[in-house]
Amino acid sequence: MSAHEVRPGTPTQAWTELERGNARFVSGRHEHPNQDVERRHSLADGQKPFALVFGCGDSRVAAEIIFDQGLGDLFVVRTAGHVVDSGVLGSIEFGVGVLDIPLVVVLGHDSCGAVAATMSAVEHGVLPGGYIRDIVERVTPSVLIAHRKGKTDPDAVEAEHVRQTIRLLVERSTIIGERVADGRLAVVGATYALDEGRAQLVEAVGDLDWDIEPE
Repeated sequence: MSAHEVRPGTPTQAWTELERGNARFVSGRHEHPNQDVERRHSLADGQKPFALVFGCGDSRVAAEIIFDQGLGDLFVVRTAGHVVDSGVLGSIEFGVGVLDIPLVVVLGHDSCGAVAATMSAVEHGVLPGGYIRDIVERVTPSVLIAHRKGKTDPDAVEAEHVRQTIRLLVERSTIIGERVADGRLAVVGATYALDEGRAQLVEAVGDLDWDIEPE
């Protein structure tokens, strides 16, 4: 999004901007917008990002890069396996309630270590030590739901984890739920392919005029 363009104000406009940026990234035609000195100065007194990306902390899945955005465009929250805790909920509620962001994107990816560790723990009944155990415990419900649906492929399990994360956010946060209900916010899920570089929409809750990849 160029600095002179109007900030996307609806969920569909926001996802359209992200999809266009991702298409540029996939094709290698990056614009690297809003990364100059002028943009930096313009943001010194405040921010107005048009989308919030809640994604995995994986070093290969940097939201501003894969969506070809710049300073002030995205509010980004990241944890291993995009697991949700009170800090995550508070951060997302700040983006939605204070910054008035119209779109939350839950971004998963293939070859996710957190999902792989959880699938292994479920299969063998052995949890890892330290605080990695907390991550695995938070991903476990998604893995179990995926298995009940007959999904055992890691990519299919990850997509299910994205869907369950969306539902958790909408159900647990009153602010998010209310804004989705009145049409001011959509919460969507996408899975990112590391090799191809494409982010594919897999789920949407709220008013989003876009085709969703079927399960």
